[in-house]
Amino acid sequence: MLIALIACFIIGYLAIVFEHPLKLDKTVPALIMGALCWAFVSLGHMDVVGHSHHVEPLDDVLLHHIGKVAEILFFLIGAMTIVELVDLHKGFSVITNRIRTTKKSKMLWLIGILAFFLSATLDNLAATIVLVSLMRRLIPDKGERLYFVSAGVIAANAGGAWSPIGDVTTTMLWIGEKVSTMGLIKTLVLPSIACMVVPIFVMSRMPYMRGEITPSKRHFDKAIESEKVLSSRVMLIAGVGALIFVPIFKVLTHLPPYVGMMLSLGVVWLISEYIHPEENIENKHRYSAHNALSRIEMSSILFFLGILVAVAALESAAIMGSNGEQVGLLKSVAEWLQATIPSQSAVVMLLGVFSAIIDNVPLVAASMGMYTEPMDSTLWHFIAYAAGTGGSMLIIGSAAGVAAMGMEKIDFIWYFKKIAWLAALGFLAGAAVFLLMQGF
Repeated sequence: MLIALIACFIIGYLAIVFEHPLKLDKTVPALIMGALCWAFVSLGHMDVVGHSHHVEPLDDVLLHHIGKVAEILFFLIGAMTIVELVDLHKGFSVITNRIRTTKKSKMLWLIGILAFFLSATLDNLAATIVLVSLMRRLIPDKGERLYFVSAGVIAANAGGAWSPIGDVTTTMLWIGEKVSTMGLIKTLVLPSIACMVVPIFVMSRMPYMRGEITPSKRHFDKAIESEKVLSSRVMLIAGVGALIFVPIFKVLTHLPPYVGMMLSLGVVWLISEYIHPEENIENKHRYSAHNALSRIEMSSILFFLGILVAVAALESAAIMGSNGEQVGLLKSVAEWLQATIPSQSAVVMLLGVFSAIIDNVPLVAASMGMYTEPMDSTLWHFIAYAAGTGGSMLIIGSAAGVAAMGMEKIDFIWYFKKIAWLAALGFLAGAAVFLLMQGF
């Protein structure tokens, strides 16, 4: 049954990777794979390794993993709902309406910096959606806009890597107590800045970034300003403040992050109930939390559920390790990698490259099962950086890239030819800064 377990994971994974040619939502194979992997473990009467790294009853191990997965999913649902509430109240227009430049190179830097910090505060997916909506108004020519959108994807992924709430993978590492809030920020903020600055600097010197943005009749007119509502500023402050409060709450109380997210969501929801978005009270239902909940991507939540449950099955399936003791399957893979490639940094760099081809969520989930280093070790910080930023090298390599691809119909080959090398430069620059910092 071990072969059936591995085969099930590989087939499910390939179905996820080739979701576009198959015209099949990746949530479907993820859910089937998650359930079947545990079915093979149970039917094969395999020994399972629990969180204590000893063989334990199947029910206890499964319950332990489902609890850990639920922590991540509850956290993501809360964060997504807060972002949707702010967006419903046009809160992000408070920031975006201040952009007035028409110079391409200046606009590029503004987009990059805005994406970098928005991603760290919200998450890279939400930041990309907000910025693409903004760029549709500010840059009417699609041929020009695609370069700015691509730069926004690179900057959003870089910004998400140094924040515990900036990317699903960093959130997983944070909730799994592999990294701390301050440890992640102190270690990764400079590599992430390098990852964002280098490609944007190079792009700003390219011929297509010279001159002014092609104007349109609606360019920078009062129609943009009218998109704000009475509650825009209040909801922006409440939403961003609530998300920033979550790591602070964890430090103060030592409770899991999803508890702080529950509190933050409750407070933002409370505020949304008593403020008036418009003079006309009859339209208040359009701005309600119920409407926000209907807008969050439940398919993404279920995708994460399937993937994380499947990886947990691989992590728990016990086989004979190199020392003659039973270890988890993923742990044995880590031992093999360590023997084959002595440099741990090289392994993590490869993980970053693979995250451009394969979804970074299962890669990070697998690495969490492979290694047992203590919290805030160099390995975990480097994994957070590599998995978070490596996905920028292909448009399908990150949630931010997939969102931009869907909204702007970005061609895979166009991105590969025009942008991939810039993203790779940023990835290598940030990795070099990280390794230099560790050297000193």
